[in-house]
Amino acid sequence: MKTIKAIITAVFIWMVGVSVFTLSYYLPILEDLELQANLTVAIILIPTVWFGTQLYYQWSGYMHGLKVGAIMVPTLVVLDAVLTVPYFIIPYGGSYQEFFGAPSFWLIALECLLVIYLYWWSNIKTKTI
Repeated sequence: MKTIKAIITAVFIWMVGVSVFTLSYYLPILEDLELQANLTVAIILIPTVWFGTQLYYQWSGYMHGLKVGAIMVPTLVVLDAVLTVPYFIIPYGGSYQEFFGAPSFWLIALECLLVIYLYWWSNIKTKTI
């Protein structure tokens, strides 16, 4: 059950991330819209992942932060592979290789894992010791 709740939380985080990514293209601030979208997602995901992780722990109790991240981050990657790339990237000339080969994608994935772990470390681990 804890795994299902982590997946549901990851779906929520993915929905916010894709929405922000898409909306950032409609508010051009920088010349490089892809950079702008990635920066916007990187910034917005910090509080979104923190909040999602908080919800997860309210629902599920204790699980090590790296285990939660090991469920959530691959879920996010699968959602990107199944939905984001075919519906939001490929129609505009992108490809799977460009999307998953971009260092920014993997930095954002690492950021998500770190935020999940830091939430666990600062709010859950300290209460269970």
